[in-house]
Amino acid sequence: MSHDAKLAHSLKPRHVTMISIGGIIGAGIFVGSSTAIRIAGPAVLGTYFLCGLLVFVIMRMLGEMAMARPGVGSFTGYTSLGLGPWAGFTNAWLYYYFWVTTIAFEALAGADMLATVIHLPAAVLAAGLIAVMTGVNLLSVKTYGEFELWFASFKVVTIIGFIALGLGYIFGFGPGPGALAHQIASHGGFAPEGFGAVFLAVPTVIFSMMGSEVATIAAVETEDPATNVVRSARTVALRIMFFYIGSIAVILAILPWSAAVEGESPFIAALGVVHVPYAERVITAVVFTAIVSCLNSAIYVTSRMLYEMGQRGDGPAFFAKTSSRKVPDRGILISALLGFAVVITAIISRKGIYAFLLQSAGATILFVYLLIILSQIRLRRRLEAAGETLPVRVWAFPYISIAAATGIVAVLVMMLVMKDQRTEVELSAGVFVLCVAIYSLFIHRTRSAAALPGVA
Repeated sequence: MSHDAKLAHSLKPRHVTMISIGGIIGAGIFVGSSTAIRIAGPAVLGTYFLCGLLVFVIMRMLGEMAMARPGVGSFTGYTSLGLGPWAGFTNAWLYYYFWVTTIAFEALAGADMLATVIHLPAAVLAAGLIAVMTGVNLLSVKTYGEFELWFASFKVVTIIGFIALGLGYIFGFGPGPGALAHQIASHGGFAPEGFGAVFLAVPTVIFSMMGSEVATIAAVETEDPATNVVRSARTVALRIMFFYIGSIAVILAILPWSAAVEGESPFIAALGVVHVPYAERVITAVVFTAIVSCLNSAIYVTSRMLYEMGQRGDGPAFFAKTSSRKVPDRGILISALLGFAVVITAIISRKGIYAFLLQSAGATILFVYLLIILSQIRLRRRLEAAGETLPVRVWAFPYISIAAATGIVAVLVMMLVMKDQRTEVELSAGVFVLCVAIYSLFIHRTRSAAALPGVA
């Protein structure tokens, strides 16, 4: 029974660190990287660097705002501070919509993998996965944190092992770095598709890196939220550079880029060249872990969004309650049910309703990031005009911030000109406009003007 409105603060810095790592290491790197490699060839390393830099700047922005105004809540509270209540409302609901559809997407992906060994209908397997992760979230936030710690640890150990094995092959027991360098040269060189392909691969790569901001939500349930947000922001770039660029560089050194097959793991292909036994089983297990980890986080994130919106007046107050275990059980259960409802749409109308939901939610995360950047720019200017000294700052303001905003807009424009991604941007933009319209027509007129902590 829900009876109070306080979250637990039982997550430790190690949980937030591993949640951040888990957020950036998903199925996108283990499988989706093959698509990026096919687009740009070895030059895709430049794509990963640019996207990693963008994510790092956004995380730095969150750290700056968290230290300037601690205690506001998740990043949606900072968009309210910077741009106004309409932005907090819009950002929260866009983020919620994105992650509710993610619950269904990951549950179905996990069900497809389980179906090879458990011969049950996809809906049953997906429901089972959602039920298990719902149970994990209902137990306690520490249970969620521990699951994510171990999920992330498994992925990290696998990538470190892969990089170490690959380096051993390149410089030790393989044909040697000279032969592998010749391999790259003989398949069109570093940029076989031209350096413009570095930017064409950005929409594919940027989505695989999204999720690091989950750490800023989890940090709210620690003893020192602002410090933990900053800690994650400071290290996320190094993690991205090591895990993404390190592993992709090893793959490109071992495997001809043209041998990568879209939809298949280049990790398995590279390990096949090295003749590692059971490589496919190990990577398959890691991919399944990444899927379950993302499902676990999706249920966590959606419940905290409903909780925060309920407290702030951006959603029903019904959700601004917690259980005796200090978890927002109402939000957990509703989000799980909505996620399963999306699973049902996939069963009955995979190319109709389900496809519409995925496409209309797909690019919303880019609008979320854009609002974060714009809120940082506006809040920073107000704070500096008031003469405040910021303990954490984004460098070279406002140029770096403007460059980050331009980068997000550029990704959206590139997706608009790509025939297979145009509908996704158009529908997601429609959801954005709908959220703003709902706030303007209903919320703004009816709710009381609750004061937010921050700059007057």
